[in-house]
Amino acid sequence: MRIPFLVAIALAIAFGGGIASSIWALKATAGFGSISIGPWVAFPQAQTAAADPYAKAHRARAGELLFGSAEGLMFSAATDDSGARLSAACSYDISGITPPARFWTLYAATADGVTLRPGPDLPSAINSWAVLRARDSSFVIHASPVAKPDNWLAIRHSGSFRLVLTLLDTPTAGSSGLIDLAMPKIVKTGCGNA
Repeated sequence: MRIPFLVAIALAIAFGGGIASSIWALKATAGFGSISIGPWVAFPQAQTAAADPYAKAHRARAGELLFGSAEGLMFSAATDDSGARLSAACSYDISGITPPARFWTLYAATADGVTLRPGPDLPSAINSWAVLRARDSSFVIHASPVAKPDNWLAIRHSGSFRLVLTLLDTPTAGSSGLIDLAMPKIVKTGCGNA
């Protein structure tokens, strides 16, 4: 009776450890082949047939439909331009221009990728059709827990968050020149009620 019990415990530890390490590996990375432009990171190969096994497993676990290589590209940023983690208690300016795209969206998400919903009457996302621009087509979006004039992205959350910029119908997605792209800057403008 003792031997079967020890075998059962060994199998439980082996299977449990294997499952736990697999889940940890999937949470640790979205795959290989990332492109980093400042704080913005994208995985252009994640949605193609040439994706690595980690990217395929991550996609299957998340249950998300990703864009084809010619349809779009999703960038995310968990830090500002100085390298500090984005905190929901602080305000940030996302400024500049995006790479060429027919349409783009910007929203905030938790570290796990769940979209932040600040409230029914608060702006939880901004897109290229609704953003107010300067004469040179640049823009400034204020991501903040307190209301700001012009382009405001409401952040009502505790802890850290990340910004997700999705470019749709863009030549950037199929381009090999991703490193030369100009992405919006993310600059902290204050914390608390500042």
